[in-house]
Amino acid sequence: MGRYVTRRAATAALTIFGVATIVFVLMRLVPGGIVEALMGNQAAQSPELVARLRSKYGLDQPIVVQYGLWLGNALRGDFGESLTSQSSVTAELVRRGAVTVELAALATLVSIVVGLPAGVFAALRRFSPADGAVRIVGLVFYSIPEFVLGTLLIFVVSTRALGLPVSGYILPSEDIWGHLRSMLLPTLSLGVVAAAVVMRVVRSSVVEVLGEPFVTTARAKGLAERTVTWQHVMRTALIPTVTIVGINTGYLLSGAVIIEEIFSLPGLGRYALQGILYRDYPVVQATVIAGAAMFVLAGLAVDLVYAWLDPRIKY
Repeated sequence: MGRYVTRRAATAALTIFGVATIVFVLMRLVPGGIVEALMGNQAAQSPELVARLRSKYGLDQPIVVQYGLWLGNALRGDFGESLTSQSSVTAELVRRGAVTVELAALATLVSIVVGLPAGVFAALRRFSPADGAVRIVGLVFYSIPEFVLGTLLIFVVSTRALGLPVSGYILPSEDIWGHLRSMLLPTLSLGVVAAAVVMRVVRSSVVEVLGEPFVTTARAKGLAERTVTWQHVMRTALIPTVTIVGINTGYLLSGAVIIEEIFSLPGLGRYALQGILYRDYPVVQATVIAGAAMFVLAGLAVDLVYAWLDPRIKY
């Protein structure tokens, strides 16, 4: 297991290095630049000022030199300063990353709490009206994009005066109850759609495992149906479920951009979007690397859970 984790960690490091290199090059191939974006129409009227600003930010140096300086600092945990706000990118990653991780964790929890029981319920009553109803509801939510569901939730809460905030973020240190209320709608927007995916995978897995010979043998021994379901069926059926939960978590961690923008959450996704709009190279590079790292770590966690669920899996 130790050798496997080491090998996967090395692969993850190479993946993140490749992502960082590609993003660094692509950001400098985009037409325009940070100086032109900051100066707007004045850029064409003041070429001397443009040259001074490019020199100040090191953008006048060869791209290889820029990359070497940036990579050396990044390996020490220093992603530089934002070119627009002059704030530390590393400090912003820590502050905003906590918001994104919490949002992804809450959405993943919702997907498991809702999707897992619904999938088992439908599988145990397969081809019944209850199974059909659960599958139809799951298909509806599976087909709705997260930003559409978020917009609908904002509309419903705003028109029905339910007393929930539709935007903004409250720190847990200021008001824990207000904090949870501010995270409720974004969590539901992401979690309900993810729950539909989990439900479909759980149902298919349980239905498949129910037809396996070892399940028939367990029933022939006289074991109670509840024991057969939770001790024999679920342990095997959870393997593909863990896969989809891990993939969902990776996407939630690295891709909750639109939801954070809709609900005005100060997370990594919104930070990355602002960096892209203003050609803020350090911000974009750091947020993309953070997203890639989260996705890779989620995949590693899934592989380790496999061995716990199924002793037959060896690394």
